[in-house]
Amino acid sequence: MLLAHGIGGRQDLPIPFAAALIGAILALLVSFAALGALWTEPRLGTGVRHPRPLPSPVQRVVSARAWPWFWRAAGLVAAAYFCVGLLFGPDRVENPTAGVFYVLFWVGLVPLSLLFGPVWPVLNPLRTLHLLACRALRRDPGTGLRPLPQGVGHWPAAGGLLAFVWLELVAPERATLPVIGAWLAAYVVFMLGGAVLFGSRWFGHADAFEVYSTLVGRLAPVVRGPDGVVTWRNSLDGMAGLRPAPGLTVLVVVLLGSTMYDSLSNAPVWVRFVQESPVPAPVMGTAGLLVVIGLVLAAYRGATSLAGRWGAAEPGTTADELAHAVVPIAVGYVVAHYYTLLLLEGQRTLALLSDPLVTGADWLGTAGWTVQAAGTSPAGIAMLQVTVIVVGHVLGTVLAHDRALALFPRRTAVVGQIPLLVLMVAYTVVGLLLLFAG
Repeated sequence: MLLAHGIGGRQDLPIPFAAALIGAILALLVSFAALGALWTEPRLGTGVRHPRPLPSPVQRVVSARAWPWFWRAAGLVAAAYFCVGLLFGPDRVENPTAGVFYVLFWVGLVPLSLLFGPVWPVLNPLRTLHLLACRALRRDPGTGLRPLPQGVGHWPAAGGLLAFVWLELVAPERATLPVIGAWLAAYVVFMLGGAVLFGSRWFGHADAFEVYSTLVGRLAPVVRGPDGVVTWRNSLDGMAGLRPAPGLTVLVVVLLGSTMYDSLSNAPVWVRFVQESPVPAPVMGTAGLLVVIGLVLAAYRGATSLAGRWGAAEPGTTADELAHAVVPIAVGYVVAHYYTLLLLEGQRTLALLSDPLVTGADWLGTAGWTVQAAGTSPAGIAMLQVTVIVVGHVLGTVLAHDRALALFPRRTAVVGQIPLLVLMVAYTVVGLLLLFAG
């Protein structure tokens, strides 16, 4: 459909793959031992650190009333420009629509959220359209026809994320305009219909892209406090502040499992298996996606259940309490898996984006761009992939350890984390094997 997601392989690593795998496992073991010996009290997400505000000029800009409206308008303009290519452009590879949707938007949302926090709630054109309609009708955007049901949590967003990754990874003809347009039309009806019914709070629970951006944005180094002041923070404090909610565990597992399946679907063994099977490829792909997500979920549920028993935690709480530790792991896989896609295919999409109707015009002045490697090499990319996966798992280990100190009695805090360590090692091994399969 698009360029391959990665161009680094086992043969590109400057050290043997087995050595890289052993080094990754040792990094987790050493981190676990160091945390158990030196980190004896919960430290993250306590809110006791002194805030470090950004400089006053920055505060004045981001506190201005026009600031959010500028970005809302930018989101509307970008969506309208995207719709030009989607609705009126030719259905062929020169149309930038697929690249914008799958690369610039979906993959690009991760670095934007990592740097600046949850950006999509402000840019979201559907939220802006709902807000404008409510203002025109002189209605409170937060109030719908009925209250949002109790316990809805992140379940709608988890379903929306699963629907999107199925579209991206499995759906037949998924790069064609009719398929993208039909999916987006259904999504718009679902989101705006829910907003009318339940108010603007619906977006924060049901919009997969908003919830995704908000999750990743918790790792951002800046945050706007309740008083409106933007301050620097420890990124792990932001993630540690994520509290359990219905559907949160499934949401993060869908994100992690779908990325693992993407790696599996590019492996020669899986490609041969699908090609030789009498079952249609979309059916095999759907089954494979659900099986991988199910295995990731089963491993997580099993490990956290065992951790709860060994750690003497309150029954039924461990899985939801530790779901936040999966987020940096999932982000590490996303960065490792999609880095080259964003770097290379993103440049090609920007060049095509200058003329979504493919008329020969150059509206954005980017038509002459050529794809540049930007100093990367297969060996460098391979090392980056290993590094970000290991860093993601180490950060997940830190988050899990800190939360375990609050969940478990001190006498069982370290013992209770052993199943979690085994889970982290298993995720690391499987993730690296899938990423460098071939």
